[in-house]
Amino acid sequence: MPKKTPTPSVAHSVTRSHHANETAEDYVEAVHDILADKEECRVNHLAKFFGVSHVTVSRIVSRLQNEGYLETAPYKPITLTRKGKQLAVKMKQRHAIVMEFLLALGVDEKTARVDSEGIEHHVSPETLKAMKKFIDKSNRP
Repeated sequence: MPKKTPTPSVAHSVTRSHHANETAEDYVEAVHDILADKEECRVNHLAKFFGVSHVTVSRIVSRLQNEGYLETAPYKPITLTRKGKQLAVKMKQRHAIVMEFLLALGVDEKTARVDSEGIEHHVSPETLKAMKKFIDKSNRP
C-alpha cells in the first residue's frame, strides 16, 4: 500500500520539530570536534566556533546539560555524556552522507559543505538511506 502524502500542517510540524533539535545537534557535534582537535572544550571555544557571545553559549550549554547531553561545572571544561556522544556520532554520520551525496551530484565542495550543515538536520531516515544507496551505486566501477 503506498504511503499517504503528509498534509502541509504535518510537514510543517515535522520541520518545526527538527528546528528545535538543531541547536543540540550542532552543539554536541561541535563539542565532539573541538575535543578531537584540542582535547578540551570550553565556552570560549564554542563562542568562537559559532561566532556568538559567551552568554549565548553558556545558556545553551546549561540547557544541554539539563537535557543530559553535556557535563560541565564552573571553570571546568565541557564534556559529552554518553547520550551526547551518541548524538554527536549520529550527526557526524548524517553530515558525511549528505555531504557525499551532494558531491556525487556534482555540487562544488564549498557549496556542499554549507548546504550539508542545514540539510543534515531535516533529512528523514528514509531519504538518508536513499542518499547512501545513491552514493554506493555512484562509487561502483
